[in-house]
Amino acid sequence: MTKIKMVVFDMAGTTIDEKNVVYKTLYNTIYKYTTEVNLELVLQLGAGKEKHQAIKDVLSFLKLSDQLNSEIIFQEFKKALDLAYQNLDVQAIDGVEAMFTKLKTKNIKLVLNTGYNSLVANQLLEKLNWKKEQHYDALITADDVKNGRPKPDMIYKAMELFGIENPSWVLKAGDSAVDIQEGKNANCGVTVGVLSGAQTKEQLETANPDYILDSLAALDTVINNLK
Repeated sequence: MTKIKMVVFDMAGTTIDEKNVVYKTLYNTIYKYTTEVNLELVLQLGAGKEKHQAIKDVLSFLKLSDQLNSEIIFQEFKKALDLAYQNLDVQAIDGVEAMFTKLKTKNIKLVLNTGYNSLVANQLLEKLNWKKEQHYDALITADDVKNGRPKPDMIYKAMELFGIENPSWVLKAGDSAVDIQEGKNANCGVTVGVLSGAQTKEQLETANPDYILDSLAALDTVINNLK
């Protein structure tokens, strides 16, 4: 039987509904420099990634890496995102907080990980009033590791924090193919895609997750049914 001791959750679009403001802001910022970009492309290439890397990947896809400075775009994006977040209404995805409670009764460690930097991630948590040890056990951001998704560094760091030696005891859940790839690269026992965020079922299927759910509200049922 697959025993899950830790679940690593993506944040925006997976546990948190922030109205897709990050990717809309990312798109709007890049659009100022090139009208060749569209929101669908930003979601396809950037979902789940550290955001400077997302900008680099979009520019590379458009063959504009030699013409546009990704660092300048990234710094403008961060300022625009700070402004967008000031008045943003952030809520938990329906059913997520109840699901957290159910998993905690099973002594499963709950880790939030994200392609956002620490400042943005903590802004989101403050808006939700989510507290460490009450709602989640650890937060791992792009600032905490050398390599962002789809590299497995954030999951490995979470395993190290809680002394979890076997990655088959870890479930990774997220709303992007990059989340699933991260879980696969870490050799997680289970990977779960959710349709509450950035990408479609077809886009998630490209990464071959073990499960695709409408939302995380049903995750405890998946864990209960693992063989």
